[in-house]
Amino acid sequence: MIRRFGLAAASLALIAAAPQKIDMAARILPPAAQPGKAVEPFVTVPRGKIALTHVRVIDGTGAPAVADRTVLIDGERIVAVRAGGEAVPVGYRTIDLSGRTMLPGIVGMHDHQYYIARPNLQPNGHSDSPVMVPQMTFSSPRLYLAMGVTTLRTAGSVEPYTDLNMKRQIDAGVLPGPHMDVTGPYLEGPGSPFIQMHQLRDAADATRMVDYWADQGVTSFKAYMNITRAQLQAAITAAHARGIKVTGHLCSVTYPEAAALGIDDLEHGFFVNTQLDPGKAPDVCPSSGGDPTLAAMTTGGPEATALIRTLVDRKVAVTSTLPVFETDSPRYRVLPQRILDLMTPEARTDYLYLFQRLASANPERRAEGAKLYANAVALERQFVAAGGLLLAGPDPTGAGNVLPGFGDLRAIELLVDGGFSPVEAIKIATLNGASYLGLASRIGSIAPGKNADLIVVAGDPSAKIADITNVETVFKDGVGYDSAKLLGSVRGRYGAY
Repeated sequence: MIRRFGLAAASLALIAAAPQKIDMAARILPPAAQPGKAVEPFVTVPRGKIALTHVRVIDGTGAPAVADRTVLIDGERIVAVRAGGEAVPVGYRTIDLSGRTMLPGIVGMHDHQYYIARPNLQPNGHSDSPVMVPQMTFSSPRLYLAMGVTTLRTAGSVEPYTDLNMKRQIDAGVLPGPHMDVTGPYLEGPGSPFIQMHQLRDAADATRMVDYWADQGVTSFKAYMNITRAQLQAAITAAHARGIKVTGHLCSVTYPEAAALGIDDLEHGFFVNTQLDPGKAPDVCPSSGGDPTLAAMTTGGPEATALIRTLVDRKVAVTSTLPVFETDSPRYRVLPQRILDLMTPEARTDYLYLFQRLASANPERRAEGAKLYANAVALERQFVAAGGLLLAGPDPTGAGNVLPGFGDLRAIELLVDGGFSPVEAIKIATLNGASYLGLASRIGSIAPGKNADLIVVAGDPSAKIADITNVETVFKDGVGYDSAKLLGSVRGRYGAY
């Protein structure tokens, strides 16, 4: 009897200690709060019964744009999408949006809340060690919301407690910003170039790290360039036990290896796969960084087709981050003045130093980079054609040319430049992200019953994709925010805090 009781007690202890599955929808999309005092100045349309009339609708499903619609919002939900000629129900505030287009709020899948700083950067490209990653807690969430990002994944954190606390204050209406899927600290192996990252000691350390941060409230994890296969497998196993997905910006682990281990998503499209790099050693990030693999994987070729089939069969998503690689594109140009004005003088100077160095690079190197960029975009098209789930995000780091929010819109423009139709590119940046997060019943498209997370732009992005940058109002949970006022609150500050 004593022995049986002891076994029963031990079993109960194991059950109590078992990892608990996380309700992702409740964590990422909690009940909507009323905007607080610090948020109210940016509100142009308070939550209530609202009729947005005579608006063109791009619904996020990939369907063609439809002209002259009336979208009815009651509280935080869309209740109807009607023909523009129908009468507006009694009790609704009518807002005429003639000449405007409505699309779903962007679901940004590679949206950091920080900025890479290079201490004492000089015009010749030299900077001092260590490279630092300062948090942009004030400016980043405002920029994202201003440009239509209503939900985002941080895709790696250097200040996870800051991100978690920021999310809680945004959710409570204390700070302006999007809904957030907070990714835990980078799961990085030995030899990281970033001094702020923990370097995993072994697989057990990876398990402990995932369990700890899942308990703190993060809702995703990201593996980084120097992680080993054993560490990645341990992290994936621990995360999946909680119902949490794992993505990766990989190098030491190849794409086929990561797919076999059960990874859910791969960052940066096909730019960072190293499986065909000459001399690639197991668990080691080669200095070549994936360029030889990308050069060898021609679209439609046997290597590319085999890899894409593996990813599709194993349901591994791929996140396109074209803006951070646009520096290799022949289309790369200096940022518009409206974006430069948002930066601190120091951040703007650093960006212009790097832009000038890239613009004056060796023509052969520029041509090689342009070829790799074009092939990477073509591989993304092949992946989608094969049934793969392509996501989008800008990765606002790198050479300083990618800013929160603006980069998310640029990602859509670059997908269109790369061969996707405007409505296809918008679906990639909205409904696809929602589907990956398991939130497609709530966000990602315009339909009755879904959250009123919407962007209103002047013009018609279905005919001219550049019009997508003409953001006027962003609705989140049925509250309309003034894009210009949010941008005005950041002007001259991005790169400082």
